[in-house]
Amino acid sequence: MTYQIQSLPRNPFTSLFSMSDEELFAVGARRWVADAPGRAPCRISLVDADAGERLVLLNHQHMTDPGTPYRAGGPIFVREVAEEARPEPGEVPPMLARRPLSIRVYDARNMMIEGEVIEGADLDARLTHWFGNRHTAQVHIHFAPRGCYLARAVRPET
Repeated sequence: MTYQIQSLPRNPFTSLFSMSDEELFAVGARRWVADAPGRAPCRISLVDADAGERLVLLNHQHMTDPGTPYRAGGPIFVREVAEEARPEPGEVPPMLARRPLSIRVYDARNMMIEGEVIEGADLDARLTHWFGNRHTAQVHIHFAPRGCYLARAVRPET
């Protein structure tokens, strides 16, 4: 069984880049300039920002279903110049493959059925395994050391 990794859509974040620092602060966000490669992974493009690149750091609710105790959110980076990533079914973006990951597997009721910490290089094999379970509806992918949400995987549309 295959999977498809989904980035966040760009549209909900576009207005952040025209906000003043004070307006960003009021909504709990901050303007950020990447200081080194690999330190600011964009959740829209699924690409690491280059040093000197402008981003916004904000809190994002990635599990919003009020009917589950697993509602969750946390800090994410979005690059100002980001274009939405559209990985092919079964494709793991390099940004994910090179990081230690914390994986949370959910069923159709958004109840967690499994969790695991893995090396990003193992993500393809683990997603293939989890989507072989008919109860798996989605898998949330987090950066293991800090727990920040990176992306999610779903069953590809047929």
